[in-house]
Amino acid sequence: MVISRTLGIEPGEFTAVAWSFLYFFCLLSSYYMLRSVREAMAIVSGVKNIPWLFTGTFTLMILATPAFGWITSKYPRRTFLPWIYYFFIANILIFFGVFTYAQNHELSQIWISRAFFIWLSVFNLFVVSVFWSFMADIYSRQQSRRLFGVISAGGSTGALIGPLITSALVTRIGFQNLLPLSALLLLLAVYCVYQLRGWVRKRDHAAADARSADTKSRVIGGSAWAGAKFVLTTPYFAAIAFALACANFLGGATYMYMAEMVSITFEGTDRHTQIFANMDAAINALSFIGQLLIVKHSVRNLGIGGTLVLLPLVSVIGFALLAVNPVFIIIAGLQVLRRSLGFGFSKPASDMLYSVVSKEAKYKAKNFIDTAVYRGWDVVSTWTIRLISGIGLSGVAMVCVPIAMIWSFVVLWIGREYKRRDREMAVGA
Repeated sequence: MVISRTLGIEPGEFTAVAWSFLYFFCLLSSYYMLRSVREAMAIVSGVKNIPWLFTGTFTLMILATPAFGWITSKYPRRTFLPWIYYFFIANILIFFGVFTYAQNHELSQIWISRAFFIWLSVFNLFVVSVFWSFMADIYSRQQSRRLFGVISAGGSTGALIGPLITSALVTRIGFQNLLPLSALLLLLAVYCVYQLRGWVRKRDHAAADARSADTKSRVIGGSAWAGAKFVLTTPYFAAIAFALACANFLGGATYMYMAEMVSITFEGTDRHTQIFANMDAAINALSFIGQLLIVKHSVRNLGIGGTLVLLPLVSVIGFALLAVNPVFIIIAGLQVLRRSLGFGFSKPASDMLYSVVSKEAKYKAKNFIDTAVYRGWDVVSTWTIRLISGIGLSGVAMVCVPIAMIWSFVVLWIGREYKRRDREMAVGA
């Protein structure tokens, strides 16, 4: 079939890929309807307070990470996955009620805005991390290399539709009325989880592999802090965490200066939300093309390391240009290009890195890196950028250039280590 050859989907995989595609579509549609609201909330709180918002996010993440580790240690996947989403659905509806009450009674929304910013930052990392852990669990290493790009395109489609809906509706109905729509999409994502769970059971039954089916239904085990231990004791995970630190510093620089420029140029929370939504739509449209049609060929021809190094190399060039000419159009273009490359190439390739590790590491190490490590470096990055802000945007961009170069060498080593682990698993299979 033409579709099979183009997308790399083999017979027997179409049903699972379709549900995975829809699952990720709903997940990121739900998130991206709210992400632009979060960025507007950062302006409501005050751009100068962005480091404090990330500090609050990290604090909440530190509290949530061991709780998540405990849940995955005590309950099987079929139990804890849906309930994580039910929990966040309830949170969304609570914020809807609080925002509506504050507006109806003309109350200050500064602290509600700060709470929403922190909460959504945690929401995003947990639900997306759990999604990719689930994907790495139900698909083999070979399948992940063929299918993760297509599945990622489902997320990019949702990430495109979400901000388009926000941009079209926010100035008409108000940002708070987007929250119930987001909760409904997240509920549909839960339905997809149940469908994929059923597909896994049928697959294992058809293969007459009762032991495999039993293994996938058992609890993951281990300690609540196993994710941190993996990162501290395993060079592979430590390198992934360090690469993430480099990426976060560069992302923090563009994020803070973009927020400042938008706050100066445009007025009103709904208008700020609309501007960020339009940028997200452009980013996610480019990401979709990369994930659906290009990343699979990039991984095949360049390898994991070669694919991962594309974003650092583009960052070197982009920040060098920004250092020479620190204007809005350059930083906006760099933001769009970096994020589209990140979602279109780096994210699918990074998620493939966990297909060569144990099941416990797929959930716990990945979750720890994607949550506590990610938000921890957000704190370090934003406070560092604030401390050195006296050198101006041009000076900060100059600092970013060598960091991007170091990042390049690290991801190339990660790619070689992935290849070595993959060979070992193939020999041991």
